[in-house]
Amino acid sequence: MDRLDAMRLFLRVAELGSFSAVAQQLGLARSVVTRQIAALEAHLGVKLMVRSTRRLALTSAGTAYLEKCRVILNLVEAAEADVAEERLIPRGNIRISLPLSFGIKRLAPLLLDFSQRYPEVSLDMDYTDRRVKLIEEGIDLSIRITRRMEPGDVARKIGTGHMRVVAAPEYLARHGQPQNPAELAHHECLGYTATGAVSNWQFMVNGQLETLQLRSRINANNGEVLTEAAAQGLGITLQPDFITDSFIVSGRVEQILLDFPIPELGIYAMLPSNRHVPHRVRVLMDFLAEQLMAACKAKSL
Repeated sequence: MDRLDAMRLFLRVAELGSFSAVAQQLGLARSVVTRQIAALEAHLGVKLMVRSTRRLALTSAGTAYLEKCRVILNLVEAAEADVAEERLIPRGNIRISLPLSFGIKRLAPLLLDFSQRYPEVSLDMDYTDRRVKLIEEGIDLSIRITRRMEPGDVARKIGTGHMRVVAAPEYLARHGQPQNPAELAHHECLGYTATGAVSNWQFMVNGQLETLQLRSRINANNGEVLTEAAAQGLGITLQPDFITDSFIVSGRVEQILLDFPIPELGIYAMLPSNRHVPHRVRVLMDFLAEQLMAACKAKSL
């Protein structure tokens, strides 16, 4: 007995409520259908259906098994569709949500390259730092940078980001350079927050993760603004490398507290939880992961 064929047959019988109707639909003898269902019941060791003169009814075991059959058969169909799609050229529309600074600095060039490479795919890009509702807003893919995933998130990690503590040389000349994270409490720190005047900065100190709550006079929900403020000598800020690198190269800020590692950021491709992922979206995720990894390796050389 082929297990999947038996599941498909059981599903049809359950939906139509009749051996005869299924036999007629499939062009089989009624006896063939009844024998296969009987063989399935014997294999499982339970009765799946109660037979009456008018209609078949599922037992409690049959109802539970029916739901499992639907899930399994849907997965099989999706897997077969995926394999078939691998031979196809990606095409169709992708709605993608991107974080503002990282999206413009790092992802926009990659997405334009992707568009050149796959002309049959159209991209609808939304640059925002808010946490979008993928299902409600019809978003196919959202790029999110975070250290912590929420319960129920469906995501693939496609890269990592590194944090830098930076300040302008002029600021450090006036106020001195902190020698350890605890000394930041005596400095003007520029906080990335949209909710209040307290920012949480994390460092590895003597092998232990320490979290500092720093009160900031200047707060913003945009790292570019805070790094520019630091470059103008207004204080010290903690920002990701994709923002600070150009400021460091130009000499407007310098990196400090290098002996105290900061936890990495994860760069994630977030997906709607209720959908099969289309081939074109998987191709885009693979492309972004490959390009971000190549950029990371090139930077480390």
